[in-house]
Amino acid sequence: MDINFNGRVAIVTGAGGGLGREYSLDLAKRGAKVIVNDLGGKLDGTGSGTSAADQVVAEIKAAGGEAVANYDSVSTMEGGRNIVKTAVDKYGKVDILINNAGILRDKSFLKMTEQDWDQVMAVHLRGAFCVTQPAAAVMKENSYGRIVLTASTSGIYGNFGQANYGAAKMAQVGFMNVIKQELAKYNVKVNTVAPNADTQMTRGIIPEEFAKKMKPKFNVPMVVYLCSEANQDSGMIFTMSAGWFARTAVVSGEGVCLGDTERDITAEEVRDQIDKIKSLDNAKPFWNSGEVYALSAPLMGL
Repeated sequence: MDINFNGRVAIVTGAGGGLGREYSLDLAKRGAKVIVNDLGGKLDGTGSGTSAADQVVAEIKAAGGEAVANYDSVSTMEGGRNIVKTAVDKYGKVDILINNAGILRDKSFLKMTEQDWDQVMAVHLRGAFCVTQPAAAVMKENSYGRIVLTASTSGIYGNFGQANYGAAKMAQVGFMNVIKQELAKYNVKVNTVAPNADTQMTRGIIPEEFAKKMKPKFNVPMVVYLCSEANQDSGMIFTMSAGWFARTAVVSGEGVCLGDTERDITAEEVRDQIDKIKSLDNAKPFWNSGEVYALSAPLMGL
């Protein structure tokens, strides 16, 4: 059966262009009623306007779909509640949330200002909280939801000049790892994507010969799948670019048990076992922090 979203209501933040626009168009084409959120500001988060969201809504309606624009900022609790209220007032519920809104304020770490740091954190990290919390409350009431967070390889692996952006994006993984557990009993699946595409945010960063092949639309299939009923996974990270898709995971190796939980352990013992401690042979991901600490079970006599 084809994936469709008939009867579903979706919120896409930062949907006035780039990836958010592509997500919105495909969801609407497949039957979703879409809240197209966009502040309409500049790449650095300054300014505002309404034309970007309005244009996407017009495209959706011209193709026979249903959508409504929202211009609230994701970086305040009031804005997040208003985004969700727009969906509930217009369509009665929220089934899908794609946290896509973002800005850049790139600078090398030693030149980065407090404002550069705070503004990026406000949109990416605080924004994910401010929209997800009220949306999750509605999903809980309906015992159904699909939430997609947006990370970046800049956070997972690092990228020069993006300490603020990388930190905010890697924080999405920590956010996901907690709420995936808290929302699981309500049939709400939470996953994270790390997309790479030629958008306004990456223009000038990616060499032109590669950028022209990295169209935003090539990231859409994974996100649309994660938003669908067909997806039963939660707590996953997927990296993607130009039609390449792969799971990325935070894993732990088997490690080494030192001492007996009574005697002191020395730095020299760590030095002598460092190769085994660093080894990722037989490494695996874990659902929660308790499972990781279970690796110390032999020391606990368990």
